[in-house]
Amino acid sequence: MAEYISDHAVVLGGSIAGLLAARVLADAYARVTVVDRDVLTGTEGPRRSIPQGRQIHGLQPRGQEILEDLFPGFTDEMAAHGAQIQDTVNQGHWYFRGRLLRKAPSDLVTVAASRPLLEARIRDRVLKLPEVSFLEEHDIIGLTTTPDRGRVTGARVHPRASGGAVREIPADLIVDATGRGTRTPLWLAGFGYPDVEEERLEIGVGYATRHYRLPPGTRHDGRATIVIASPEDPRGAICAEVEGGRIQLAVNGILGDFPPTDPDGFERYVKSLPVPALYELTQEAEPLDDPVAHRFPVSLRRRYEKMARFPDRLLVTGDSVCSFNPVYAQGMTVAALGAMVLRRHLRAGHAPQPLPYLSDLAREAVSPSWEANAVNDLQFAGVRGERTLKTRMIQAYGRLVQAAAAHDPDVAHAFVRVLSLADPGTALMSPAVLLRVLRHRTAGVGR
Repeated sequence: MAEYISDHAVVLGGSIAGLLAARVLADAYARVTVVDRDVLTGTEGPRRSIPQGRQIHGLQPRGQEILEDLFPGFTDEMAAHGAQIQDTVNQGHWYFRGRLLRKAPSDLVTVAASRPLLEARIRDRVLKLPEVSFLEEHDIIGLTTTPDRGRVTGARVHPRASGGAVREIPADLIVDATGRGTRTPLWLAGFGYPDVEEERLEIGVGYATRHYRLPPGTRHDGRATIVIASPEDPRGAICAEVEGGRIQLAVNGILGDFPPTDPDGFERYVKSLPVPALYELTQEAEPLDDPVAHRFPVSLRRRYEKMARFPDRLLVTGDSVCSFNPVYAQGMTVAALGAMVLRRHLRAGHAPQPLPYLSDLAREAVSPSWEANAVNDLQFAGVRGERTLKTRMIQAYGRLVQAAAAHDPDVAHAFVRVLSLADPGTALMSPAVLLRVLRHRTAGVGR
């Protein structure tokens, strides 16, 4: 019989961050209940409460590694359901400032699949765990606490069906994975805790996704194509073949330069990209639907780790802590990194202490991506924010790395490992990489 920390943990929110939290909690609690407002069981398509569910999503190779650790055989299972598995560096097409990075064989794995398929397969694995159950179609009303507000004791929920009554779910641990719209800051304020400090970066990103089917004998290989926007070319794109033989093509713009959703306008936007192959694809392939748009006005980080006090038996994870600029496709992988932080704290053999957990979550999972994304976004003059000397130096070195990576496969490999969250950003400053970058700069490559 397994030895558990305690009896019952409750996860608020059944999206990817919540499902991964439930997976690691199942090793430590006898019962784990996932509460969500949607129907979860058997859902294969986009969910109502995930407005970005129809958009293209990217699982970084580090996220794939974590999912394979948590769910052995997961990558093969995804392939069996039609996901495309490829070498991230050698088979993917990475464009920076219009330049294609050099190919190089790697051990990095890209799983190209739609968000609904990825979520459905994770959900199916989690639901098979004997400790886990789902409480579906319930709104989360609030939290219950001890009289001194020092410890959370459960959650108050309300069935969405008419006639249902509010009820309390006792819990030995609550994990908030409700996402960007979390009400934890409001609940904390209501309990007498200080306001949660926030950091915002107003980026005004808009993107639109359309699906295509390639005809037989096409010259397009369907491999993932990533076009990263820059001040010189401020529009970007992600394109990949997913399950069902469909091509997902998403284009994005910053600071209000939103792609149109009418088919002709969408294709004109694609044509404006510095990579002609994507427009050629739209002319050759059969469109399966009209473009669907999504807006993301501001990246938002809640600095829970800076609080002097925090209620016991309450944790937060995923977008409830930080929601990133989606064009960098790091949100799901950061949620997976957060699950690893939670698992390590659970393995101490007692309920995680909130502030040490939040500190580790910030340092190990959130801060590296937040800081790297901010450096990239602050390249655009219209994005408001402090541009320190350190920021400008990182930006300048990043341009040198990108120029060298277009010619040097070793630099390209190192660069994509950092983008994929497999290595920290400091890996690009290793002597071997630095020497190669400077050698290309001295030779005048990419000027």
